[in-house]
Amino acid sequence: MYQRPRRNRKSAAIRGMVEENHIEIAHLIYPLFIAEQANEKSEIASMPGIFRWGTEKVLTEIEECVQLGIKNFVLFPVVPEKYKTKRGDYSYDDQNFYLKVATEIKKRFPEISLMSDVALDPYSIDGHDGIVENGIILNDETLPILSQMSLAQAQAGFDIIGPSDMMDGRIRAIREMLDDHKYDQTSIMAYSAKYASAFYGPFRDALDSAPKSGDKKTYQMNPANKEEAILEGILDIEEGADFLMVKPALSYLDVIHTLNDNFIQPITAYNVSGEYAMIKAASEKGWLDYNSTMVETLLSMRRAGANAILTYHAKDFAKLKKG
Repeated sequence: MYQRPRRNRKSAAIRGMVEENHIEIAHLIYPLFIAEQANEKSEIASMPGIFRWGTEKVLTEIEECVQLGIKNFVLFPVVPEKYKTKRGDYSYDDQNFYLKVATEIKKRFPEISLMSDVALDPYSIDGHDGIVENGIILNDETLPILSQMSLAQAQAGFDIIGPSDMMDGRIRAIREMLDDHKYDQTSIMAYSAKYASAFYGPFRDALDSAPKSGDKKTYQMNPANKEEAILEGILDIEEGADFLMVKPALSYLDVIHTLNDNFIQPITAYNVSGEYAMIKAASEKGWLDYNSTMVETLLSMRRAGANAILTYHAKDFAKLKKG
């Protein structure tokens, strides 16, 4: 045999030299759930190791993460029922605890990047990402609210706006709102290929934001479709998106690869709550080794073409990397 591929695998040094892909802390974005009570720290039952953080407690958590090398965070609000309405007006209220904590975080940690979540479901009594009328999720009527929400988030100090709602035309509406108010340097990470997935259950437990009726299949993508993701990506780039996201990640590696092949903009992947919970549960049973499975999972997303990954594993990965 003249060609023996095993020669390039014979030692750790040689394997490292020819390694095609790698995963670093800098590639990760850490999701944090923000609660109104200042000192709350409550673990989410379906996501072991992940907590709802009070508006003061989260500052300590971010400080610890920064010391581990994590520099990118996305915040999700745990909104009490008393603030929820049909139109989600609290999402851009001056007294919104989520906006206030973002401002405090950026004041304390100006070196980090902070990403928001834009959708009505945390603020809506209906639990949907848009206004609901007679069982129909209204698209165009929702856009002004999403735009106002995005502006409030930019004013609060968020570096990246994250529209997760999947309403048609929302990227253009948000970009125009931000630009009109001189926030032209605020980025948009579009949830371009967000699928109507069964893997979101633990996330909805964390936020108590499940739909009160119906499902999200009229606006989130059909899991059977891949080419449609290209259309969504084209529209979002034309409308002003800076990043394209695929959500979920692990069951949609082919979609990540497809977008990476078709766009020069950065592609991000959301390693969602259900994917995290599966690995945690299996490792707690002793069926999988947590650290090696976590690293292999994240590496698969990078190999597929993800420039960055939103993942609940971020802190565990950083601890492992730091030794």
